[in-house]
Amino acid sequence: MIVRTLGLSDYQPTWQAMKDFTAARTTETCDEIWLLQHPPTFTQGIAGKDEHLLNNHGIDVIKSDRGGQITYHGPGQIIAYLLLDIRRLKLGVRELVRNMENAVIDLLKDYHINATGRIEAPGVYVDNAKIASLGLKIKKNFCYHGIALNVSMDLTPFSYINPCGYQGLQVTQTEDLGITDNLEILSSKLANQIQAKLIKG
Repeated sequence: MIVRTLGLSDYQPTWQAMKDFTAARTTETCDEIWLLQHPPTFTQGIAGKDEHLLNNHGIDVIKSDRGGQITYHGPGQIIAYLLLDIRRLKLGVRELVRNMENAVIDLLKDYHINATGRIEAPGVYVDNAKIASLGLKIKKNFCYHGIALNVSMDLTPFSYINPCGYQGLQVTQTEDLGITDNLEILSSKLANQIQAKLIKG
């Protein structure tokens, strides 16, 4: 599995690059993880409802082809995009989502933080506050999009939306939980956890 670190990347061209990669890949193409950050952007999933955007305050809103409702991306948040052949990995969609959540849960466990997933609302939560969001697009047994983990960012724009479609949902980040490791360290650890879960799967 190839891990690429892309730095701060605009959402739209990154999304297009994922679509192009997926359209061109074959059963021989290596799976990849792309680690990056996005400038301030709201993204709305394919079934996302406009009512969950309360006020964008001038931040771009992009209607994406991932699952889920609306969420916020910004500097200080780790994005891990997973470009995978799920048939080759022998993973069903539900199992893939659980493995993605467990990668974050086990990462936080290393810092003695108890996190959980929710069947009814995919993502990872610490004391009922969401710390990581998930969204995927699956096309012909290939997937793209992935995980957004809040690390050290301005959380204010989450108050401009109903995060993931839930009114009043609280959000948190690793910095506020006392984790002092920086984005680079946490990105590497998250990529390692994801690979371990996928290979195990």
